Amino acid sequence: MDDLLPLPRTIETGAGSAEIAAGAVVSGPAALCDAVRLALGVLDPRPGDAATAALRVEEDPRLGPEAYVLTIAPDGVRIAAGDRAGAFYAAQTLRQALPDEAFRSALPPGTRWTLPCGRVADAPAFAWRGTHLDVSRSFLPKREVLRMIDLMASHKLNRLHLHLADDQGWRVESRAFPLLHEVGSHRPRTVVSHHGEDLAFDDVPHGGHYTLADLAEIAAYARARAVVVVPEIDVPGHASAVLAAYPALASRPGERYRVLDRWGISPAILSPLPATVDFLLTVFGEIADALGEVPYFHIGGDECVLDDWAASAEISAYRASLGLESTGDLHAWFLRRLADALAERGSRAVVWDEAFVSGGLRPDTIVMPWRGEHVARRAAAAGHDVVATPVFPMYFDYAEAASPEEPAGLGDAITLADVAAFEPAPASWSPEERARVVGTQFQLWSERIPDGRSLDYRAWPRGCAAAEVAWTGGPPASEDFARRLGRHLGRLDAIGVEYRPLSGPRPWQRGGTGRRRHRPGVVTVQEVMRHLHELSLSADSTRPSM
Repeated sequence: MDDLLPLPRTIETGAGSAEIAAGAVVSGPAALCDAVRLALGVLDPRPGDAATAALRVEEDPRLGPEAYVLTIAPDGVRIAAGDRAGAFYAAQTLRQALPDEAFRSALPPGTRWTLPCGRVADAPAFAWRGTHLDVSRSFLPKREVLRMIDLMASHKLNRLHLHLADDQGWRVESRAFPLLHEVGSHRPRTVVSHHGEDLAFDDVPHGGHYTLADLAEIAAYARARAVVVVPEIDVPGHASAVLAAYPALASRPGERYRVLDRWGISPAILSPLPATVDFLLTVFGEIADALGEVPYFHIGGDECVLDDWAASAEISAYRASLGLESTGDLHAWFLRRLADALAERGSRAVVWDEAFVSGGLRPDTIVMPWRGEHVARRAAAAGHDVVATPVFPMYFDYAEAASPEEPAGLGDAITLADVAAFEPAPASWSPEERARVVGTQFQLWSERIPDGRSLDYRAWPRGCAAAEVAWTGGPPASEDFARRLGRHLGRLDAIGVEYRPLSGPRPWQRGGTGRRRHRPGVVTVQEVMRHLHELSLSADSTRPSM
């Protein structure tokens, strides 16, 4: 068991071996047994009596949330778990101790495996271990979302941040406001030119959305696998798709809007007036009701052009009636109003770091500081829980090498080694600041992720390194991680993940001639991070950063 990923806290080897076979009996509390059966589905474990069980599960609340102790002994496998998630993760660890075939969808009849005896005691360093999936820029069908949940579960990742709305598309049904999905969920074409080139388009319609029933299914599927869905409706900016459907919500009366067909930022912004707040709270309620349990709801707050607010006499009068001095104050008030309403439903608001810099957040609002460590530390020092999401090294839309053989990325480069070296809660911070870092997640912005094969390539194996950092709390020993990752890739092969090989892309994964080929050196992540840090210091921090 020396090749597990992410690395457990304690691994002990023992004498002897144990045998486990397809159809083995599992016993214990029903909820915990169900979690073990789900994680080991290829073995088809059957619930039964403890006297005949090869797998025995018990609950031990003293272990804490998501924690477990896995013991493999000659008389069978025993799992003690702090909760259902702990039992699920113990079974995932047991699955990794088996041959790679345990990660396939089916096994030959009569399969039996022998395991060396040992003991694993484990618990996560961070409560939030996430994957951000942008389904707005490029819509991904439900099957890809469910598959990502499975892959997250295999890596002990537990937060799926679904970016459901942006300028380029609205991706969820609304029964109260059906034009959101009827109009806002599709665009007639998509830009194909690179940054700095004359605009060129593919003239291919693109669209799609999830029904509320789809959301309910996704949430139930995720919960069974110890994953919490975090929906994001990004407001008040990034609003082209909303305003294409309901232009009356715009800050500029009489303007016509369309779903954006190019990448980047639009000045389209929702009005902060009461009608907009009522509209959003109705939609938030629809989404929350579909998902069922929504401990976190992301409301964005990033990259807003506030010029239309300043130019509107009606909005300026409303701002004055609230006793607010500037449009920046109104931006902060607007997000606080939404967060207060979400809190009444039992959800904590999550925002990007511009909303923190604007000020006025509820104390329980979680901040995602994408613009770097400095603004992350400021948010933590101010008492906000922080999920570390910096562009470098957690934006996986950047190419993995500064090479024209890579498929086109936003910039270059964020390597596997960069991700593995990430420290979400830096040692240089104070203990109080470090304690405010509740976790980290990697971002899959989808301008250049048009389908599931591209998603696999961008996410893995960098996602393996992110999972290691999120579970263990810090960078792994490089040589040991490289050894364990090399072994882990066999499991991904068995699942059928089309990851980026460590040696570089396969011939069919390479950037092709023309627009799909990466352009090294045009946008470098180091230059981007310097620029973002400078912007995060500005009082006019809501403006687009790119």
